Amino acid sequence: MAGFNRRQFIQLSAGTALSSAFSRFSLAQPNKKVGVALLGLGNYSENLLAPALQHTKYCELRGIVTGSPHKIPRWQQKYDIKDSNIYSYDNLHQIANNPEIDVVYVVVPTGLHMRYSLAAANAGKHVWCEKPMAMDVGQCARMIETCNKNKVKLCIGYRMQHEPVTQAIRAYHQSKPFGDIQRFISEAGYAGNGAPADYWRMQKAMGGGAMYDMGVYPLNGARYISGQEPVAVTAHHEKSHPDIFKEVDETTYFTLEFTDGPQAECATSVVKGFNQLQMSNRKGWYRIAPMQSYTGVKAENSLGKKWPAFAGMQQTRQMDDDALAILNNTKVMVPGEEGMRDIHIIEKIFEAAKSGKRMLI
Repeated sequence: MAGFNRRQFIQLSAGTALSSAFSRFSLAQPNKKVGVALLGLGNYSENLLAPALQHTKYCELRGIVTGSPHKIPRWQQKYDIKDSNIYSYDNLHQIANNPEIDVVYVVVPTGLHMRYSLAAANAGKHVWCEKPMAMDVGQCARMIETCNKNKVKLCIGYRMQHEPVTQAIRAYHQSKPFGDIQRFISEAGYAGNGAPADYWRMQKAMGGGAMYDMGVYPLNGARYISGQEPVAVTAHHEKSHPDIFKEVDETTYFTLEFTDGPQAECATSVVKGFNQLQMSNRKGWYRIAPMQSYTGVKAENSLGKKWPAFAGMQQTRQMDDDALAILNNTKVMVPGEEGMRDIHIIEKIFEAAKSGKRMLI
């Protein structure tokens, strides 16, 4: 997007920081609940979001949007979803006439995020969109513009920014417990051997590959914990299965440079397993490990202090936070501008890896 520069990033960061200053329960707790329709009934919706919605205080699962009719009876039986609250991708626009649905949660491959986010916003519904936000900065900008035009909120599903241990370590880092940081590591990946070529995670156009799949965790983790915006990046790809990963990256290493503090050494992979964020200096260290798992996220420091894992579901906390922003008409914790910043940096990471040069952000 022409003219989108670091100064604008900093301005956007200030707005995001202000919004995160709101307490989860800073205003009167409303009695009304937000009606949610899940768009896309894959693994994440079925096994995490739908169960998490059963424990929320401020939202309810009231509808579904799917292109797989055979899934509908199971979802209706399990969650008592009305016939009138079931939509296909083709008739999603009709959700505009349904007062029981307040939010459409977009849970489809990244390459489809913009299409259905725009459709939901144009139908007058708030949009919750999974990360990464979209395929490029231009798509992100369209999503933000369309939500603003329709006066609906746009929340990006960065569950780790809602996760209590991660929030605690961010605050701990800002207190500089061991002085200035000397080394900063942020990495997330899982050991695998790829997937069939027709699976969307193996297709570039759909948002497949390590950087789009897992890379948002070490990238956003570095930005969120440090509270800083990177000014430059270097990167390279590593490929051990070229016959399988023909379109997308399987392992990407990238180094984020900050104006104040050390570089963040980051890595992401879908063939190698690692999962931590660590800050080190000569007086001590602290780390989150695992740093992006659905459960069991915990932290410790070199003095033996431990931050035990949160017992609840991260998605429950995330969706309640986002529902409260709607009910109280306050700023959301993770707006579209935050998702767009990561996409801008991801684009720079790919440029750096391709050129072998240091790229300014």
